[in-house]
Amino acid sequence: MTVTLSHYLVVSGLIFGIGIAIALAKRNAVAVLMGVELMLNAANLALLAFSRFSAAFKNGNDPLAGHVFVVFVLTVAAAEAAVALAMAVLVYRRRETVDLDRVNLMRG
Repeated sequence: MTVTLSHYLVVSGLIFGIGIAIALAKRNAVAVLMGVELMLNAANLALLAFSRFSAAFKNGNDPLAGHVFVVFVLTVAAAEAAVALAMAVLVYRRRETVDLDRVNLMRG
């Protein structure tokens, strides 16, 4: 049995679905961030799959196009994780909770 593009896309879709379910269901800021990271990694998997199975890859024209996009997505994901975790630590120090329902930053 050979692994085709549809196999990769199904796995990517499942990972994205799990990520969106976590991001929408959890009230903990760290869990929401983990869901967002899963969604970004699912997008990376889809980009790599399209890069691997594209006609340009088979003809030898620019085989690293999808890989370049993945590097950019990983860079953005790392920056997002660093900034979001720093904000979560700041909110925890100020409000003593990371529960998104209990945090109200509009009040002093």
